Amino acid sequence: MTKKSSFPRLVSLAAHDLRTPLATVSGFAKTLIRTGELEEPASRYVEMIDAASGQMVELLDELGLAARIEAGRYQPSLREADTLELARAAADALGEDRVRTAGEGGIVRVDLDATKRAVSALARCALRHGGVELVDVAATGPELTIAPITPASAPVVLGEDLRDLGAAVAVLLIRALGGSVELVGETLVVRLPE
Repeated sequence: MTKKSSFPRLVSLAAHDLRTPLATVSGFAKTLIRTGELEEPASRYVEMIDAASGQMVELLDELGLAARIEAGRYQPSLREADTLELARAAADALGEDRVRTAGEGGIVRVDLDATKRAVSALARCALRHGGVELVDVAATGPELTIAPITPASAPVVLGEDLRDLGAAVAVLLIRALGGSVELVGETLVVRLPE
């Protein structure tokens, strides 16, 4: 194994191995929540631990995906999806008060769960790093657009300035699927494979 190819394998192994202790934390947090015997603020703390463990699982999924893509070992499970459904999934994940959807959509062939996470991550990044309260995600045929993308958020959303794991992995994924991500003015244009 060359030095270049060993790092993605190491990251993939770490992501896999971190799942065991994380499953223990998550399992015990869920058990404590189900008992209903904890008083405030302990019950709130356990709920926060449970939510944080869920976030850690998502981060490990993204890290593992990036490692597989970088190592050339990514084999997507392609399924037909509607781009409007992908946009709506982002609104569901981030809140309809933060993500407004539009368009008639179109059919694409993607790794569905990973692509849903990717679209949500790009919208989240535009919100977080753009200092905006609302983004529009429109679906037209195989394209999704996310706007506004501010000058401050543009390099982060494009995965050029590595300050947002979700956005960086989203760009890797979309390109690995044969799609593209580009900035046109203040709009991120994501083209997915048909």
